[in-house]
Amino acid sequence: MKNEHRLMKRVLAGVLLLACLGIVRGEPTEDERFRKSFDEAIDRGLEFLRLNQQANGSWENHAGITSLGVMAFMAKGYGPGLSPYGETMNRGIDFILGLPTKEGYITLGGGGMYTHCMTTLMLSEVSGMVDPERQERIDRMLAGALGVILSAQNVSKSANMQGGWRYEPRAADSDISLSGWAFMALRAARNSATPVPREAIDRGLAFIRRCNSPDGGFAYTPGSGSGTARTGVGLLCLELGGAHRSPETLKAGQYLLKKGLKDGHFYYSAYYTAQGMFQLGEAEWDEYAPKFYEEMLALQTAEGSWRGLGGDGGTGPGYRTAMAILALSVSYRQLPIYQR
Repeated sequence: MKNEHRLMKRVLAGVLLLACLGIVRGEPTEDERFRKSFDEAIDRGLEFLRLNQQANGSWENHAGITSLGVMAFMAKGYGPGLSPYGETMNRGIDFILGLPTKEGYITLGGGGMYTHCMTTLMLSEVSGMVDPERQERIDRMLAGALGVILSAQNVSKSANMQGGWRYEPRAADSDISLSGWAFMALRAARNSATPVPREAIDRGLAFIRRCNSPDGGFAYTPGSGSGTARTGVGLLCLELGGAHRSPETLKAGQYLLKKGLKDGHFYYSAYYTAQGMFQLGEAEWDEYAPKFYEEMLALQTAEGSWRGLGGDGGTGPGYRTAMAILALSVSYRQLPIYQR
């Protein structure tokens, strides 16, 4: 029954998407105006990922990057086991399911809780879309992974750090960057009918709110300076946490409109700001979208990957390409976690 409920939610989301795309307007939206360009760019990027998947099913032999890769295919509406990319996705999922964990902690490739939360998010998103045998394995792995995130949130911390997450499960402080991934993982699990205490969601949102700055942006830790990527994290979490077009999110939207995508970690910033601004919607997204699309499309290489830029220059093409696709695909509304 739980799997049938998950499947029905995804079918209804797909029907809604098709209905939205079929609406005829006198004036095309920014998404419609750029759709052919980003459709083609995403298709080329997905083909790059397919061709560059390693023999063991991973991208860059990294749990987090492999999880981002699987979600990139999901973002265009492709499903595990279904043509044309179903086998590619299954191989990525199987790579994750075959990883050893330490009491539920998933760390292959480095990155600590970043890797763990990205992987937990992917498992939650793909849950209900796979065959029964894989679903049983996902349920087991997901239970342990969520346990790690919930335990990490409950480590004893100072008052302004409570409710958030940091690089390692036993860390006694928190930051908005890691907390964004952990919050998304918990919310995705809750959406997929996996038991997650509402209190954990609320405490995560409370920490993120404490990172809000007077200038409308969000800081890495409470009381520190605002930044583009951090503001994208704060905006997205609050929008998805029930504060749609609240004074906080509207001010964050204005902050991002002024700052643009300039950030030390370009693709990370693009991922969160695009998702956050799309959730905010209306005039703010219409103003943000054309500059965002133009900048992202200009960075794709002839082979279909995205080139290194800023702080992401030291990352591999698998990471950059997956993050670019996840950012460009916001208007498809295919990933359940990011549906409006």
